[in-house]
Amino acid sequence: MEKKKFQFTKIHKSVKGGLTQKGRDAYNRATGSNLKAPQPEGGKRRNSFCARMGGMKKDHNIDCRDNPEKRICKALKRWNC
Repeated sequence: MEKKKFQFTKIHKSVKGGLTQKGRDAYNRATGSNLKAPQPEGGKRRNSFCARMGGMKKDHNIDCRDNPEKRICKALKRWNC
């Protein structure tokens, strides 16, 4: 099975970081995925997300205190990481 390519547009991205509901729906339709809304209250998905994105933040040498407008910083804040 071949995966379809998908390009996010401005309406798909949330100003708070992450994707809007329209963005998640469009991505799910295009790729057959099952993206879900953020889970900031806790749980396995939150722990996994925080660990994964925290590692990306370190890999790309991003300091959220210096530049809190980066999308990764906004997403981590939205998920309460």
